[in-house]
Amino acid sequence: MNFLARREQSFAELIQKLAEKFPDFDKNEVILPVLEKLRAEKLQSDERFAESYVRYRKTRGMGPLKICMELEQKGVMGSLVQDHLYSEENDWVEQCREVASRKYPDGPAKGMEERQKQYRFLSQRGFESDQIRKVLG
Repeated sequence: MNFLARREQSFAELIQKLAEKFPDFDKNEVILPVLEKLRAEKLQSDERFAESYVRYRKTRGMGPLKICMELEQKGVMGSLVQDHLYSEENDWVEQCREVASRKYPDGPAKGMEERQKQYRFLSQRGFESDQIRKVLG
């Protein structure tokens, strides 16, 4: 409960953290039943975790590809990730435009070299190439 009191956690994250904290306990006999009970009581939810994680990373200027990769590393199922990443409230082209305008306030680059630099920056942030092309023109 201490882990969940701080922030939402994925089921896989909790398994890993509890296994590290209590190495003497058998994961299948002790840890999993406790986490399943928390899940049944709706105290732990991968769906809530995915929703809050997408919102948080989006405010930090990350794109859908990077967020998707991070959620998969945290053990969240693919369908949950896709549902929250590509919901109607997420306009990734607009998000890409905002990130680009914060980093490059003078607008899209005129020269090829500067344009490639901007493309790489947005790509590393996790935006898809078609989103970047729409923003950079």
